[in-house]
Amino acid sequence: MKHRIAAGVIVEEEGRILLVRHTKPGAYDFWVAPGGGAEGTEDLFATASREAFEECGLHVEPLLLAYIEEFSNPHTRECKLWFTGRVVGGTMNTSRIEAAREHITEAAWLSRGEFEGKTVFPPMLHHDYWQDKKNGFALPRNVGLRAMEFH
Repeated sequence: MKHRIAAGVIVEEEGRILLVRHTKPGAYDFWVAPGGGAEGTEDLFATASREAFEECGLHVEPLLLAYIEEFSNPHTRECKLWFTGRVVGGTMNTSRIEAAREHITEAAWLSRGEFEGKTVFPPMLHHDYWQDKKNGFALPRNVGLRAMEFH
């Protein structure tokens, strides 16, 4: 089994979350906050920042660790740390080669109401994030192990 460590960033502005859309016809169509696997000795703050730029063209600053998420399929086990963050520059676009390799077709700011009818990750964005934000993300929360739905 392959093991992978990853980081992502949840960026919210005016009640909208920054998400990228992964679309592979006949296989999947989902929205997710920017993130991905660490490279070499890169620290996870740098991973989250790099991934956001590669996937949506925005420079983000990860701020604090909010969630520890684990998922697996028969071939891979992944641990992903989700940070809250803020945009510090860049222009939203999905034209980088890294985005194309991951079948990222668009990036957008979506409100919670706009999640309706879409598959959105991480799952905490549907409900928990909003309450955790209200409570100030006092401690990072381990959200447990789940089956990897897309690979």
